[in-house]
Amino acid sequence: MVALLGSADELLRLIEAEVDADVHVRGNEIAVTGQPADNAFAVSVFDELIALLGTGQALRPDSVRRVIGMLRSGGSERPADVLSLDIISRRGRTIRPKTLNQKRYVDAIDAHTIVFGIGPAGTGKTYLAMAKAVQALQTKQVNRIILTRPAVEAGERLGYLPGTLSEKIDPYLRPLYDALHDMVDPESIPRLMASGTIEVAPLAYMRGRAQPYSAPVLTPNGFMPIGTVQVGELVIGSDGTPTPVLGVYPQGRKQVYRVTTQDGASTLACGEHLWTVTTPEDRRRGTTRTLETQEMIGRLRRAHAHRYELPLVDAVQFEPQEVPLDPYALGLLLGDGCLTTSTTPSFATADPELAVALESALDGIAVQHKAGPDYVLRHVDGGRGGLRVANPVTEAIRELGLAGTRSETKFVPWVYTHNSPEVRIALLQGLLDSDGGPVSQHGRRCRVQYATTSARLRDDVTFLVRSLGGVVYTRTRAAAGRRPGRVLGRPVHHRNDAHVLDLRLPAGLQPFRLERKRRAYDAAGGGRPMRFIDRIEPVGEQETICIEVAAQDSLYVTDDFLVTHNTLNDAFVILDEAQNTTAEQMKMFLTRLGFGSKIVVTGDVTQVDLPGGAQSGLKIVREILDGIDDVHFANLTSSDVVRHRLVGNIVDAYERWDATRQPPAARPGAGAPVRTSRPRRQGS
Repeated sequence: MVALLGSADELLRLIEAEVDADVHVRGNEIAVTGQPADNAFAVSVFDELIALLGTGQALRPDSVRRVIGMLRSGGSERPADVLSLDIISRRGRTIRPKTLNQKRYVDAIDAHTIVFGIGPAGTGKTYLAMAKAVQALQTKQVNRIILTRPAVEAGERLGYLPGTLSEKIDPYLRPLYDALHDMVDPESIPRLMASGTIEVAPLAYMRGRAQPYSAPVLTPNGFMPIGTVQVGELVIGSDGTPTPVLGVYPQGRKQVYRVTTQDGASTLACGEHLWTVTTPEDRRRGTTRTLETQEMIGRLRRAHAHRYELPLVDAVQFEPQEVPLDPYALGLLLGDGCLTTSTTPSFATADPELAVALESALDGIAVQHKAGPDYVLRHVDGGRGGLRVANPVTEAIRELGLAGTRSETKFVPWVYTHNSPEVRIALLQGLLDSDGGPVSQHGRRCRVQYATTSARLRDDVTFLVRSLGGVVYTRTRAAAGRRPGRVLGRPVHHRNDAHVLDLRLPAGLQPFRLERKRRAYDAAGGGRPMRFIDRIEPVGEQETICIEVAAQDSLYVTDDFLVTHNTLNDAFVILDEAQNTTAEQMKMFLTRLGFGSKIVVTGDVTQVDLPGGAQSGLKIVREILDGIDDVHFANLTSSDVVRHRLVGNIVDAYERWDATRQPPAARPGAGAPVRTSRPRRQGS
């Protein structure tokens, strides 16, 4: 009874003032007298308050007022159920909705992917969204929290303000920091922000995630500049399959960095561009994290070991195409064949097994042994009936543009490098069976080495290996200054540089068909190809653009088969003060949504600070998104204000004052939208 009636009967007097029935307390009994409807209402009030006490909550005057207000509104939900819904608890303090509309707002966040919380100041829009974000992070529904709000008082042009970037933007983000500190251990916040688990940034920086217009992106037809990609076109995702482009967004001039991996691959991206990486800690836990380029600068190594491992693309699924020559046979001929076409094609090998394999791969060709390692590729019907019939290998070589090429000028034709994985694997096996081999070291996995004097062939083999999910390390042995070889006791000087490639191939990809090489490779195993970020270096400002892709992980393939992305997956994203976004900014923000993510947008349409009469994106977004499934608009009113009770009265007073200043045609119910105004907030 003491908890129900309050200290010195404070709560009892409040109830008596709010109900029309007479309330009498005798010991542990409460008597209510009055009209039947008034009595029933008073009994309902006490029933709900007793139910709240049963949940372990302490009653306060504000909670009593909320119970009475909800009962008067006649909703179907019980006030006790509304006020006992726990979101998160920390150090004995529990965060829960305090009004019926707040509970509906919280329930909508659970049930929908995008929720708009619209209402006046003090209604708990941001605070409850933050509580749901922390709850989602703690229960592992999401991997990160992103908090953002526009900084329109500085025009989102923060360069003229003194101090570091954090010092410039912190005043605008302070409400988000304050809410965060209420719900998360303050000592853990710097660690969570350093790891990218929590990101706080002004809206302008959410635009980032961009690459220069000239940066290549991989498509089913090969690499093309990202600046030429159009909505609806296909790019290659991390699983190697084509995925459509959903959006293309120019980002203006930005500081651009060159991101280089330890195997020599590199691409250009802005400081806010996103990378999915795995740290040693993530590897132990079996997880990944998403970081911005600028977050990794200066933190690329720990104890001399690389910190950030990038994912590797699966075997790229280029469109299958007909080829004029068996790919394995072409690989053997590029390695040890004579392709001048001035004579009958020939092949040199010390492994008769390769001669047999070459003959079986070429229809109508007999591989005849001449002497030593030399073989000639004769057409079985070449001289029948006295007619000279063109050698099909010679015709294929000419068709592919390989006629006349020598060791230093050979290359892999485009139709083979951009073909199905089966074609590319067979070609690579032919190259490695002829000019490659396994390199075993005691106690270590077996690597594959390939050597060529053709710079173009070196690049083509690199393309093949990377397109199949492997990694290539390249070094060059200059011809100048190298000790000459010896043949029949005479010195033979090197006329061309030698390019040596060390290959790491994914599990399940057999690099050799030649028996002796395959046995050596299988005996030690090929290991796991890995790609780490090695350097991040600024290269100046450039015009940039970002794309949104439909892949489930939002990843796509850029320069040198590097896997990157620019949307937000498995994240809880909150946009606060959204009334100060333009329509274009609102579209940009909503289209950053990735798979497994939630977005909550909060704002008060009566407090727009956009300069120059710009239209608020929050005001028109309901009209644009009305009827779209999984998008919900939650409206909070002055009755949902949970600050000092005077705040709700002030909001109501301003609304009445605004209504009297509007012309009759613009008042509610007159057929025109309500337009409110307030004195312009002064910038700091």
